[in-house]
Amino acid sequence: LSIAPADEDAIRCKVVALVKDDKIDDALSVIHSFHKLPIDLGFQKAYCLYRQNKLDEAFECLRGRERDSETLLLEAQILYRLGKTDACVDVYRKLQNSQIETAEVNFVAGLVSAGKASQVKGALESWKIKPTSSFELAFNTACSLIENNNYADAEQLLLAARRIGQETLTDDGFADEDIENELAPIAVQLAYVQQVLGQTQESTSSYVDIIKRNLADESSLAVAVNNLIALKGSKDVSDGLRKLDRLKEKDSQNFQLSQTLDAKLSQKHKEAIYANRVLLLLHANKMDQARELCAALPGLFPESVNPALLQAAVLVRENKAAKAEELLGQFAEKFPDKSKSVLLVRAQIAASASHPPVAAESLSRITDIQHFPATVATIVALKERAGDNDGAAAVLDSAINWWSNSMTENNKLSILMPQAASFKLRHGQEEEASRLYEEIVKKHKSTDALVGLVTTLARVNVEKAESYEKQLKPLPGLKAVDVDNLEKTSGAKPMEGAAAAAASAMQEEVKKEKTKRKRKRKPKYPKGFDPANPGPPPDPERWLPRRERSSYRPKRKDKRAAQIRGSQGAVTKQDKQETAPSTSKSNQATTKSAAADHSKPSSSKASKKKSRR
Repeated sequence: LSIAPADEDAIRCKVVALVKDDKIDDALSVIHSFHKLPIDLGFQKAYCLYRQNKLDEAFECLRGRERDSETLLLEAQILYRLGKTDACVDVYRKLQNSQIETAEVNFVAGLVSAGKASQVKGALESWKIKPTSSFELAFNTACSLIENNNYADAEQLLLAARRIGQETLTDDGFADEDIENELAPIAVQLAYVQQVLGQTQESTSSYVDIIKRNLADESSLAVAVNNLIALKGSKDVSDGLRKLDRLKEKDSQNFQLSQTLDAKLSQKHKEAIYANRVLLLLHANKMDQARELCAALPGLFPESVNPALLQAAVLVRENKAAKAEELLGQFAEKFPDKSKSVLLVRAQIAASASHPPVAAESLSRITDIQHFPATVATIVALKERAGDNDGAAAVLDSAINWWSNSMTENNKLSILMPQAASFKLRHGQEEEASRLYEEIVKKHKSTDALVGLVTTLARVNVEKAESYEKQLKPLPGLKAVDVDNLEKTSGAKPMEGAAAAAASAMQEEVKKEKTKRKRKRKPKYPKGFDPANPGPPPDPERWLPRRERSSYRPKRKDKRAAQIRGSQGAVTKQDKQETAPSTSKSNQATTKSAAADHSKPSSSKASKKKSRR
């Protein structure tokens, strides 16, 4: 460039060399310095911005460019990092016939991230590729099996991926440390499979071993730390917080993931780490830090529900349930398509805080489940607790009407209508209850409903009740019973005569059988005890307190306890009584002289002289 500053090939080579040397900032500065020249460096600029995690700017640089294989691959990578996995998968489908080696690996990763793990098997068949053709593809295919809850096959495929990777990287001349870093994601995923399969001890030791090795692969280390914290739960909270501190930016006072992790981890992984950080702070009762971190989460994950749920959790921990309900209600109104989980949490918080109207209103807003029997039963119970019986009846009527008009095979009317009739009968609506019971009998021919109908009509329309009563099948063994005479009797009478004697004889026989069944067991003696030579008998008073035993002798009282203790001039209660004010002049004089003596400082010699006198 010193000879030909405008040489296009030289400029391109310099940019590529700087990128290969991971000097992305320098490469961008070179591109900007030659922007006036008629050289197309748009693809290189887009790649540099992608490496700097400026994804939106990188995507804009690719607009209007020719959509060749390289451009499509970079576009797919940017879309993957932006979380637009469906668009990413569509781009990779266009690269099926390209000669790019990593296209199928990234395509499978895109399918898994897009929630289309079930399509991985068919995609590999259409691409005519085996999952074990490379350790990267085997790893991604194992991830798809995990998403499909096929953990046993996933574990076997992960073990195969680790073996293939070990052989491939060794043949390529990688050092042992580099091989360990390359295979770190497989080790973390194996530990996760063990965790899901219930092998807690093995997965914990695997996570701890990965963390202790302090791998250069920061993303695998972050996932291992996060999974270990999730596995331990509320145990050893301080250790979990210390481990998460290793993942944050060193110069940042608040918790913020390092730039490397922020660039490599997906939104899902980053959100899980931040959420676990908040939960650990709540367990550690560090409310200020939890509140501060929750305030930053909506900006980091604007399209997620978890920030609102975590903010509500902090408010509930601070005994501010009403504010949590208000926050979740506002979120549900702002994002109605994501409101299902938010409204469920709001209903739970309101029910726990004794706010049944808010809980019932939250459940009623979830259109997907509001007519299912469990939801209807919960709403009715909440409205009953709030004293809104009319509202509870309206919920039952609405659910019955909805299922009556629905065309589904799994109809729930047979469950809802009896409960609605029972509810209305319980609240004095006999006519409505009888109508429902009658409808159930006509449609479903239920014996229980027929019994309920007869019982209900007996209060409203006796003639109709008698007509339906004839449809009830007679109970076996009641043909010889005269019901009218049975109603006139006052109840069961005690047995007399031979019947009573027979009953008592039966009871005695039962008692004898019970006594016969009892078997004698050998007494259990203490270890080393010989029943032939038991030795001296134990003290019969050993279980009594010492003061209640006959051998107890109380300690003698210390005669010196009555001596005066304290500072000079202290007076006991007895002395006070003796030196109380008196009307005699002699006592007053004595008191004054004693006070005078005490007021003078005295030494040991002076006291001896006084004693001699």
